[in-house]
Amino acid sequence: MLARGLKQMGKTKSYEEINEKIRTRQAVVVTAEEVSRMALELSPQEILQKVDVVTTATFGPMCSSGAFINFGHYDPPIRMEEISLNDVPVYAGLAAVDAYIGATSESKYDETYGGAHVIEELIDGKNVFLSARAKGTDCYPTKEVETSISKDTVNEFFLFNPRNAYQNYAVASNSLGHTIYTYMGTLLPRLGNATYSTSGELSPLLNDPDFRTVGIGTRIFFGGTQGFVSWYGTQFNTSKEKNASGVPVSNAGTISVIGDGKQMSSRYIKAAYMERYGVTLFVGIGIPIPVLDEDLARAVSIRNEQIEATVQDYGIPEKPSLGLVNYAMLRSGSIEIGGKKVRSAPISSLHRAREIAAELKRWIDEGSFEISKPVEMFPKHTSTKGLKRR
Repeated sequence: MLARGLKQMGKTKSYEEINEKIRTRQAVVVTAEEVSRMALELSPQEILQKVDVVTTATFGPMCSSGAFINFGHYDPPIRMEEISLNDVPVYAGLAAVDAYIGATSESKYDETYGGAHVIEELIDGKNVFLSARAKGTDCYPTKEVETSISKDTVNEFFLFNPRNAYQNYAVASNSLGHTIYTYMGTLLPRLGNATYSTSGELSPLLNDPDFRTVGIGTRIFFGGTQGFVSWYGTQFNTSKEKNASGVPVSNAGTISVIGDGKQMSSRYIKAAYMERYGVTLFVGIGIPIPVLDEDLARAVSIRNEQIEATVQDYGIPEKPSLGLVNYAMLRSGSIEIGGKKVRSAPISSLHRAREIAAELKRWIDEGSFEISKPVEMFPKHTSTKGLKRR
C-alpha cells in the first residue's frame, strides 16, 4: 500500500517544481554524505519523495585552471605583448589589455611561486605588480608600463578553468627503489604510500555519473561564489570502464567552469606548491544534483564502498594498473597492493569539501541559489588522444 501510494505521488520531478520549492523555502536539501546514510534505510523511490536536491563538493589541486584579466587602457594606450604579474609570465596573445594567467605558470625567479599565488592574492584584494612591454604602434604608442593592479582597479577578473572536478582519478603509488615527486604528491619507494584526490561519495561527478543534470549552463558553487559549467572539460572521456555501481574506475569526465574572481574567497581558491613538481591551485567546487527521478535518487545514494578507483604505478611511464580499491578502504588509511599493506592519504581536503557542500546547502535553503537546467548536454561518446612520436 505504501509503495503504491509513493508511486502514485509521482515518478518524476521537474526543475521548475524544485525551484518553486526553493523560492518558498520548502525544498528538502541534503548533502551527498547525508543521502548516502539515508539510503541504508530508504529505497530510491522513498528518497525521490523525501529529497529535492543533493549537494556535492570537492576541494583539491586542479592544475588546469587560470584567470582572464582586463587591465584597462593606459594613457597613452599600449598593446601589451609581453606581460608579467609579480614576475610570473602571463599570456598576452589576446586584445591590447586582455591576458590569461595560468595557475601553473612559474615565477622567473622562484619556482615555488606562480600563477596560482597571483590569482589567490588578487582574490584577497592585494596589489600585484604589472610589467608590460610592446613594440608600439600608431594607435598604441606606449612601449612599456610598470604599475600595480588589484581586483578593484581592473575591469574584469574571472576564473576560467578548462579542466576541473575529475569524475574519478587514479590512486598513485611507486614501485621504484627511489622516491618520486609528482602532481599526486611525494611517492615513497617500493610502494611506501598511496595518494588519491577526490572526495569519494561527496564528489560531484560521481553523483551524476551519466551527466544527466550536469551540463553547459549548470549553476555551481565555484570558489566561494556562484559560477557556471561553461563546457565539458578537456580530456573528457566517457569510454572509461565502469564498475557494478555504474561509476568509472579511473579519470573520466571533467568540466570547464567559469566564475567572477572578484567575488571569490581564498578559503576556496588556494595556491600550493608540490615539492619538485611545481605550482598548482586548489579549487573548491560544489554542484547541486536535483533528484528528478528514481535513477538519480539511486545515483546520489552512492557510498564510498561502492566507488572503486584504479591504483597506478607512477614510477613507470605507462602507469600500469596495480588493481582496484574502494574509497572506504582509502579512507581507512591503508590499502592492500599485491598482498602488501600500504599507507593511503588524500591530497585533497574532505573537510573543506564538506564545508562547501554545507554552504551550498545553506544557499539553497535560504532561497538565494536555484537549480539551473543545462542549456546543452555533454557528448555521450568521447575518448582521449595522445601526441604521436615523430
